Amino acid sequence: MITGLERVSQLVKEHPDRKLQTLMHLVNAETLKRIHSEQDKNKATGVDRVTKAEYEANLDENISNLLEKMKQFSWRPQPARRTYIEKDGKAEKRPLGIPAYEDKLVQGAMAKVLIAIYEEKFYNYSFGFRPNKDCHQAIDFLDKKLWNWTNWVVDADIKGFFDAVDHDWMMKFLEHDIEDKNFLRYIKRFLKAGIMEDGVRYYTNSGVPQGGPISPILSNIYLHYGVDMWFEKVIMKRCRGRAEMVRYADDVVFCFENEQDANEFLGALRNRLERFKLELSGEKSKIIKFGRRAETDGGVFDFLGFTHITAKSRKGKFCVKRKTSKKKLKSKRRAASKWLRSKMHMPVNELVSKLNAKLRGHYNYYGIIGNYESLEDFRRYVLERLRATLNRRGGPKISLKDFDQLLKTNPVIRPKIVHQV
Repeated sequence: MITGLERVSQLVKEHPDRKLQTLMHLVNAETLKRIHSEQDKNKATGVDRVTKAEYEANLDENISNLLEKMKQFSWRPQPARRTYIEKDGKAEKRPLGIPAYEDKLVQGAMAKVLIAIYEEKFYNYSFGFRPNKDCHQAIDFLDKKLWNWTNWVVDADIKGFFDAVDHDWMMKFLEHDIEDKNFLRYIKRFLKAGIMEDGVRYYTNSGVPQGGPISPILSNIYLHYGVDMWFEKVIMKRCRGRAEMVRYADDVVFCFENEQDANEFLGALRNRLERFKLELSGEKSKIIKFGRRAETDGGVFDFLGFTHITAKSRKGKFCVKRKTSKKKLKSKRRAASKWLRSKMHMPVNELVSKLNAKLRGHYNYYGIIGNYESLEDFRRYVLERLRATLNRRGGPKISLKDFDQLLKTNPVIRPKIVHQV
């Protein structure tokens, strides 16, 4: 027996050009309950202020009522509650849209259907928000291009991508593969639901609010048709030398063997994005000489939180080095300092235990070959802030000697290289 989602994937694989006609039945009580069970009980609430525990109190009745309203098309998504989080190394903040609780369930169920359809269509150089793919695989994929044949890198930055996704184009892309009008109708309702900020509802013809379960897959679909397929079927065939790309959500890098190909591509990319109501950032998007021929030029670019550097090994041979980007390091330092201040009065053993958990997460992401110095630098900063935090408690100041003794009793974990990229 195969599940409904597995059957969808099988159909797409066997008949890639056929439009799918019946999908809405996959948004059923069983699926919605499974999505409910996957929700984090501590997540922020939407405009309805309904928590997981509150919804669960009458789960069967709530799900039944929801499905009945959906069948009658009387159910409409609520606007996403707008909130903001800090951007890496910047004063301005990144907007997030938090859906109402039932919207999370329906979005989650529909997202699983879309994933079943498009996982068979996406290219292998797309890594963001996909099952069994992650940032380190994207970096490893890029690494092989940089070491072997790349001479030029186009570092492309799409300006405000998640807020710029055009709803009309989004629906056209979906209609290319899906014929179930009811399924499409609810996706359009999610896109048109708008946002709520300070009690005011805003409607827009663009954007997929970050924070909704369906936003990642919709964003990938938009860039699959807007960029990936165009690069695969048009650009790669036109190039004189080799050309490949790697994308994680809207963070994308293009590799070229030939300089003229890189120069022509950047202009073509700008025009391509404009067609789909997207804009290439002029100051952030650039062509970089990178690779074996760029050893003396010191090619440098940032991707997925790492600065990638053309360098020489100790034996004088070409190599690609990576370290935590300055922007990310600044952001992580600020976050660590803020967190320590918030835990000022926590018992030392408990504080260090929780601090180690955070450091372990930092090492697990940034712990790649060649980045040990940056990891150690971050640890030193955290230790400085830890001592400063403890000294804010009042009482006798902790000397360096006393602090060293404290660390022997409550050791702060040291960096570890986790990824062999």
